[in-house]
Amino acid sequence: MLRSPRYPSNQRRKHTETWAFRDQHLQYGPIRACPWLIPRAFPGALLELHRVSSTFSVSDFDYFLPPELIAQTPAAQRDGSRLLHLDATGALHDRVFPDLTNLLRPGDLLVFNDTRVIKARLSGQKATGGKVEVLVERIIESDRALAHVRASKSPGPGMTLHLAEAFDVTVLGREGELFDLRFPAPVLDLLDAHGATPLPPYITHAADATDESRYQTVYAREPGAVAAPTAGLHFDQAMLDRVADLGVERAFVTLHVGAGTFQPVRVDNLADHIMHAEWYTVGQSVIDAIARTRVRGGRVIAVGTTSVRALESAAAQNPAGADAPLMPVQGDTRLFITPGYRYQVVDALITNFHLPQSTLLMLVSALAGVDPIRRAYAHAVAERYRFFSYGDAMFIESSHS
Repeated sequence: MLRSPRYPSNQRRKHTETWAFRDQHLQYGPIRACPWLIPRAFPGALLELHRVSSTFSVSDFDYFLPPELIAQTPAAQRDGSRLLHLDATGALHDRVFPDLTNLLRPGDLLVFNDTRVIKARLSGQKATGGKVEVLVERIIESDRALAHVRASKSPGPGMTLHLAEAFDVTVLGREGELFDLRFPAPVLDLLDAHGATPLPPYITHAADATDESRYQTVYAREPGAVAAPTAGLHFDQAMLDRVADLGVERAFVTLHVGAGTFQPVRVDNLADHIMHAEWYTVGQSVIDAIARTRVRGGRVIAVGTTSVRALESAAAQNPAGADAPLMPVQGDTRLFITPGYRYQVVDALITNFHLPQSTLLMLVSALAGVDPIRRAYAHAVAERYRFFSYGDAMFIESSHS
């Protein structure tokens, strides 16, 4: 059973902030033609301003969750889940996902993440016969990848791993917790042929054909993620068509979700947390759509926290300043959004329910307020909503709008 929270008292606390800088390697201008090939560094190193509130500790983002509320399978239909609406006043409304069309307005913009989950999980053995499990995190050349490797003893440089009873990879070295692996053919081709869908750690069954379809959005097109942008799983083509018929525009960013999305914050002081890096692209078409939305008085509504992270990173990493017009950008982001962050782009969010003590729970708390999110999650538990990747959804309107 997930931990029960120890919420702070209602007494006022002096607000302080810690400012930290993270080295960023970004590229502005034309977007790369090979979106699944993610280099580790490229021209245009910048510093990202990263504001972390020290008003809160990680325990402020804990909550109690009975394990039976963790959804193990998707709803029978993509749009068949429930929808908890947290409006801008902090009021809660129990709805179903098709009700979203009643909450959208003509002139709004939905921004989706079009990343595609790759079959990143492989099993095999070392030359000594020991079992290994490999989770590809990032493709850095056509035949090289950085990966998590689990084995009784970590493989060293020069060692060979025989994977999927089909091919060998060579360990070139390590980069932090990740292993640099050389594949005998294009990584993506080998994963498509021999890999398995990398389901989240809280889903207990092995991936099957249903997961290959349902742990993927219907609009996924840019391979590179090892976790799905799960808010988008609720949309089928019929729902997308109904939204378009309302006069709601849609645009697409790309953010390749990494395995770090499931990791809790392991330090009590949020300012000490080192955010995992994820590769993202915000192209000119998205920027133009946002500009049109602002002119017509519509809202920018992110579909999923990964879309939030891409859009807000584009604003935070803009060399002309966060308040300047957005520019096309591509690169790694380590943006850590916590309460106290001032949203630059996003007005509302469609999202699933998030893990206790996770950076994503902090992100939604920054948008709606800590207390409203606490109330919403307590309500969702009491009303037996389904949680996490295959679970129900929320529609959150910014408390600052």
